[in-house]
Amino acid sequence: MQRRRLRSAVLFAATAGLVASGAVVATTAGAAAAGCRVVYTVTAQWQGGFGAGVAVTNLGDPINGWTLTWTFAGGQTVTQAWNATVTQSGSAVTAVNAGYNGALGTGASTSFGFNGAWTGANPVPTSFRLNNVACTGSVTPSGSATPSATPSTTPSGGTTPAVKTVRVFWLKPTDVAFSQRYPDGIAAVMREAQRYYRQELGKTFTLNTTVVETVNGEHDAAWYINTNCDPNGDRYWCVVSNMQQELRRRLALGNPDSRWLCVGEISAEDVGKSGGGASVGWVLLSGHDADGAAGTNGAMNRWYGGMVHELGHAFGLPDSTSTDGTPMSASFYSYPDTHFSQAQKNSILAGPYGGFLS
Repeated sequence: MQRRRLRSAVLFAATAGLVASGAVVATTAGAAAAGCRVVYTVTAQWQGGFGAGVAVTNLGDPINGWTLTWTFAGGQTVTQAWNATVTQSGSAVTAVNAGYNGALGTGASTSFGFNGAWTGANPVPTSFRLNNVACTGSVTPSGSATPSATPSTTPSGGTTPAVKTVRVFWLKPTDVAFSQRYPDGIAAVMREAQRYYRQELGKTFTLNTTVVETVNGEHDAAWYINTNCDPNGDRYWCVVSNMQQELRRRLALGNPDSRWLCVGEISAEDVGKSGGGASVGWVLLSGHDADGAAGTNGAMNRWYGGMVHELGHAFGLPDSTSTDGTPMSASFYSYPDTHFSQAQKNSILAGPYGGFLS
């Protein structure tokens, strides 16, 4: 299997369009110069809590700075937000742009996300106002106006995932049968990597209570393999890129995300062309690695070493320039007979996610 760091221009580009999942409300502006469209998506829901993503499209004249307002009908409260400053007074919610996403030309879009709490019910908002102008037109929920109590994504431990943890996802395409050996196997690989980092650094990362969150994909395996591909490029990069874009959109994840270090594995890949890699804050792996973790693709030490290697990239380490005995080189194939150098240890601890280690 070819392993290398993800090419950011291909894999971490922002998703051009937001396809709603879960419970959605879309409001569409009329022909006025001031108009907007809002897609409100419940990305995950669990007892007492939920996550949501909000995509805003300016259909009117260009604006420089925006405020989006809506009212919760079920007594929900916002507990945490990103890519916008979100405040609440009673049931009224106000979201103000961040410093980097306030300018919206005609037809331009931006998005933000938040976590919230609910009791009794979690109905989606029925109207929105952008800069105090109603997003006019029909308001038609896609599917049920009330999100299902059983989300397609299993939240970590039934609560909002704890910050400064490693959050792990297995994305299952629609035509792939569920097998418990995949989340169990991936969890076992993560626990072994956790043990190894403590051995090497004297401290290690924390996994969420539900180590692997199973995400029911929106498409079949062929879609992830063949969509958004460079015809002259490596097709397997399409797989992990499509996975990451879906996870980011549905779960309102950043790239990188200061709350969590994210690991994604998908049960899809082009025949004979497995691949994946990592960049700061993210590990993305295709079906080859998922099968390996599930125990169907060779000796386990190879998959343990591979995860240690990719997590090294996610913690900020580059590849070694030679096979030097460290897991950042081809020496990871010799796992567990491979060790971080002192310089690599220092770099991890001083790096962007060093504060996650304890």
